[in-house]
Amino acid sequence: MKVAVIGGTGSFGTALAKRLVTAGYDVVVGSRDAERARATAAEIGAEGATNADAAGAAELVVLATKADAALETARELREAIGTTPVLSVAAELRFTPAGVLPTPEATSIAERIQAELDAPVIAGLHSLAAANLGGDEAPDEDTLVCGDDADAKALVLELAGRVTSGRAIDAGPLASARSLEGMTAVIVNVNKRYRAHAGLRITGVS
Repeated sequence: MKVAVIGGTGSFGTALAKRLVTAGYDVVVGSRDAERARATAAEIGAEGATNADAAGAAELVVLATKADAALETARELREAIGTTPVLSVAAELRFTPAGVLPTPEATSIAERIQAELDAPVIAGLHSLAAANLGGDEAPDEDTLVCGDDADAKALVLELAGRVTSGRAIDAGPLASARSLEGMTAVIVNVNKRYRAHAGLRITGVS
């Protein structure tokens, strides 16, 4: 399967693209700057292209831009994406003296992206740190995925299961993305407090 990683030159996008290549996926790194995309892609054994060209060539599009650019990028790429399934990994965070907090928005970024696109949007991978994804070994943790389209969710669950050594867990409908994105703030706080790169493990699920 060909996967486009939009925003693939950022820290998370590059780490995910690298892990996807290792997992055997055909990966195209997308960026607003095609030359930068090709340079990053060459380092990890992938293709590089503009965001629009990457999205138009893929069977699954991963929106790996920073949270504050995710909606604008989705709008810009609506035509290029068409009905190709989209994985949203972004989470809005507020950095305060008391700690990292989730956004007060009533809906998740994933739901707002869904409103902009004709494609089914799936949310997931929020608990994975770039430092863990970009390491020599797949992260030893589980990951949560939610969405409303069964076929698109199946694609993402397979991908999630191949980029970690843990399990990909179906966390329900896309409305659950609000909680998954908020969990990112919890994990960042844990990592800051314990100077760690913590992830998640779900117990009691076989």
